Amino acid sequence: MKKGNLKYLLILHLMLMLYSLSGIASKWAAEETFLSVRFCLCYACIIALLGVYAIGWQQIIKHLPLTTAFANKSVTIVWGVIWGVLVFREAVTVGKVIGAVMVIAGVVLFAKAEPKKDSESMAEEKETGDPQ
Repeated sequence: MKKGNLKYLLILHLMLMLYSLSGIASKWAAEETFLSVRFCLCYACIIALLGVYAIGWQQIIKHLPLTTAFANKSVTIVWGVIWGVLVFREAVTVGKVIGAVMVIAGVVLFAKAEPKKDSESMAEEKETGDPQ
């Protein structure tokens, strides 16, 4: 993995953490009376978080392959478990731990996988006889 990609992966994970915070605001909004001031504030927070995330996501996929970005997006499940424990005092069950480990293992396996060459680089390789 290139050093520059590592920087963008870190930024991606920070953006995914931000994205997962919208779930907290959603849960808080669900506890409020519909269209109350607190309800509207929670939903404004959700919209702001998702807006910042959307802009950040677009910037990230300029620098990382889309498949890599989407594979890492599943980490939001792990963030959901973490926020559930820290913010809502939810219990961590064996099932949640197994699920989180499976998600992390999948992301690591995908990151370690040998990238397939796209058709353009394969055609160039045939023309020049030089594998890149």
